[in-house]
Amino acid sequence: MARHHKHDGPGPSQRQLRVGELIRRTLSDVLMRGDIHDPDLNRLSITVGEVRLSPDLKIATAYVMPLGGQGAEEVIELLARNRAELRRIIGRKAGLKFTPDLRFRLDETFDQIDETRRLFSDEKVRRDVEGE
Repeated sequence: MARHHKHDGPGPSQRQLRVGELIRRTLSDVLMRGDIHDPDLNRLSITVGEVRLSPDLKIATAYVMPLGGQGAEEVIELLARNRAELRRIIGRKAGLKFTPDLRFRLDETFDQIDETRRLFSDEKVRRDVEGE
């Protein structure tokens, strides 16, 4: 008998993926140009790795990382503080009828990539992978 978990089943819909990518590109653009009225946020270089939408498209979670990974917590606070303005600008620039509420999380895929590289450089792991 198959057991179903909440995270099983179909992944994000095409619409979730499309809107998520549109928001990711628009948010990256807005942050790069410094379109926000917050000088603390404008002085930072922030990478937007991915934006995931809830199934009802009401919440967009942006996974971000400051350049060099320094001051990550500050970046999340600054983005959260400017959430309403970011949402307004994204809605206008992306031409969305309804702009989802924005949430910000640290993009930890960079750390995972570094850890994977470290593992593959380990002599024992390399021997196992290459099959002696």
